[in-house]
Amino acid sequence: MPLTSLPASLLIHWDIDPVAFALGPVQIHWYGICWAVAFLGAEFSVRRRLASQSWKDVDVSSLVIVALLGTIVGARLAHCVFYDPSFYLQHPLKVFEVWEGGMASHGGAVGLIAALAWALPRHAAGLPLLSLLDATTFSAAFGGALIRFANFMNSEILGNPTSGSWGVVFERVDAIPRHPVQLYEMAAYLLVLVLLRIAARRHAALERQGLLTGLFLMLVFGARAVIEHWKTPQASYEAADFLSVGQWLSVPFVLLGIALVIRAYRNPRARAGRPVALAP
Repeated sequence: MPLTSLPASLLIHWDIDPVAFALGPVQIHWYGICWAVAFLGAEFSVRRRLASQSWKDVDVSSLVIVALLGTIVGARLAHCVFYDPSFYLQHPLKVFEVWEGGMASHGGAVGLIAALAWALPRHAAGLPLLSLLDATTFSAAFGGALIRFANFMNSEILGNPTSGSWGVVFERVDAIPRHPVQLYEMAAYLLVLVLLRIAARRHAALERQGLLTGLFLMLVFGARAVIEHWKTPQASYEAADFLSVGQWLSVPFVLLGIALVIRAYRNPRARAGRPVALAP
């Protein structure tokens, strides 16, 4: 069926202003709101998870700030290096113009892990990195869903045109019905959150250090690799490639996730909670 003959009643015409509201000259974007909610929720969630494992003296607020900075820096650098390297080599100062958009979730994950590894000795002495990462998986999945919702509000990260009986027309971009891949990813990350909670409650995943982190990496980046099939190319040089840049970048994370899951089951002594000192 030609795209132009799709019944209008089956299409969603999307034309939402990326600016949620303005306070005088200050504009508050949906993207910023979602980032703020994601990391505020992360502080509450991580603090609760660590407290349940007897890690109550961790400076969670400082860790969240460091994680936020690491995520932003990592996501920005990954976008510049992997998605549009020629442009940023010619305009290196543009790397710092984060407000213009351009963040890669793969780099954000690396930046977050690196930042937490650096901050642990300063703000959570004795806490194993994998235990901290396990505690962040719930908020990370929820935060990922929020960011994809923000992408939908911004009419960015577009899907391929759809010739089916439905689709979303992002009127700020063009008049073509497209797969709402932002919503696909949002739904996938929320499903991952549900699965992680089930694993933690029914299968005691928190008792095996690194298990939740492994499941998170496997499921999130596995879903990302699948959904990339319906996305428009994010990098100009990937149009003719067998796999997209996002799919190639997802492979190491999925493999690392598998390795962590295997490690968690082969090493039953690696518990997440604080070791209990034995009486002399």
